[in-house]
Amino acid sequence: MSPELVGTIGIAVLVVLLIARMWIGLAMAMVGFLGLVYLKGFDSAFGALGTVPYKYISIYPISAIPLFIFMAIVIANTGISTSLFNTAHKWLGQLRGGLAMASVLACGGLAAIMGDSVAEVVTMSKVAVPEMRKHNYDSQLASGCVAAGGTLGILIPPSLGFILYGILTEQSIGMLFMAGILPGILLTLLFMVTITIITARRPSAGPPGPKTSVKEKIVSLKGTWHMLLLFVLIMGGIYAGIFTPTEAGAVGAFGALVISAASRRLTLKRFFDSLLEATKITVMIMLLIVGAFILMKFLAISKLPFMLAGTISGLQLPTYAIFAGIIILYILLGMFLDVFAAVVLTIPVIYPLVVAMGFDSIWFGVVIVLILEMGLITPPVGLNVYALAGVTDIPLHTIFRGVLPFVVAMIICVILLVVFPQIALFIPSKM
Repeated sequence: MSPELVGTIGIAVLVVLLIARMWIGLAMAMVGFLGLVYLKGFDSAFGALGTVPYKYISIYPISAIPLFIFMAIVIANTGISTSLFNTAHKWLGQLRGGLAMASVLACGGLAAIMGDSVAEVVTMSKVAVPEMRKHNYDSQLASGCVAAGGTLGILIPPSLGFILYGILTEQSIGMLFMAGILPGILLTLLFMVTITIITARRPSAGPPGPKTSVKEKIVSLKGTWHMLLLFVLIMGGIYAGIFTPTEAGAVGAFGALVISAASRRLTLKRFFDSLLEATKITVMIMLLIVGAFILMKFLAISKLPFMLAGTISGLQLPTYAIFAGIIILYILLGMFLDVFAAVVLTIPVIYPLVVAMGFDSIWFGVVIVLILEMGLITPPVGLNVYALAGVTDIPLHTIFRGVLPFVVAMIICVILLVVFPQIALFIPSKM
C-alpha cells in the first residue's frame, strides 16, 4: 500500500475508535503508533513513542496551560463572578432584558481572566439564573444567554483554545491572544443586540428590573477591580513585551491567589480543591497533545495532508468555497467533540491545507475557535448546555431553544471576520 493510503486507513480507524467512545488522546496515539509501525517499523515507532511525549510536553510554552487553568479555577471557586454580575446588574438591570445583558457582560469579564467555557457557565449559572428567575425572566432567555455567554471563555484571551492552537501550529500565542480581543468584544455586543431583539419582540421574556441611582452604579464598580487588575497584568504585560504568554500564566495564577487571599475569599480547602481540579484538567489536555503529535508524525510520514492539499488545489474550486467546507466541517465536529479535542484532532490535516490556500494563520486560529464555540451550545452534545442543565433544573430542550438566536449571532460574527479579517488582525499588527 502507498503511504497516502495507509494514512487514509489510519484516519478511518481513528473515526471508528472515536465512535466506540475511546479516549481521544489514546485513540490518536494508538493510530499514530500502529501507522508508524507499518511505515517505518517497530524501532522507529517505539522511538517516537519514547521521544514525542518528552519532546512536546517538556517545551517551555506548554507550562502556560496548567497555569492558566489553575488561575481560572481559583477565580471560579472564590466567587469573583458574583461581584462582576452584581456590577453589571446595577448598570443594566433596569433595562428590558437588562439582567440577560448583565449576564453576558459578566461572562465577558470572566472570560478575560478564566479562559475556560464550561467552568464559566457553571460559575455564572449559580449567580445569574436564580436572579433572572426572581425577576420573572423567560427560562429560554435566562438559560440561553448564560450558555452562550459562557462560550466567550475560549475566545476572549487568555484562552486555552488559543494556547493549544499556537502549540500545535507553532504560531505566536501572544499574537493569538491579541487577535481574540476585538472579535470577543464584537461577539459580546452581538449577544447583547440579540437580547434586545428578543425582548423587543417578546417584552415579557425579560422585564425591566428596579432602577438604581448613579451613586449605586459607581459604588458597584468596586466589584470589577479583580477582573480589571488581572486582565491588565496579563494582556498589558504581553502587549508591552514585558513578559511572554507563558510568564503571563505564572503572573495570572499568582495574581489570582493574591487577589483572592486579599479579598478573604481563598480558604485552604478552596486552594487544595483548585489544585486538584486543575491537575485533572491539565492531565486530560496533555494526553490530547501527546496523542496529537504522535498522530501528526504518522500523517507527516504518510504525506496524506500534502496529498489532500494538492488534490483540493487541483479541483480549481474557489478558495472561499473550500474554506466554507472547512467551516461546515468544524461546525459539525463541534456538535460532537470538546473544543480542545476538535482542534487537536483536525489541525494535523486541516492546517497544511489552509496554509496552502494562503490564509493568515493567526486569523484562521480566531475563526476556528469562534466556530468551535458554536459546538458548545448546539445539539446533540453541547457541553455548555449540559453543564447548565446539570447545575439548574432547566430542561435540555428549553436551553437548546434558548441558545438558537445566539447561534445566529455567532454565525454573523464569523461572516464579519471572513469579510473583514482586520477585526482579528488589527491589534496583532500593532505589536
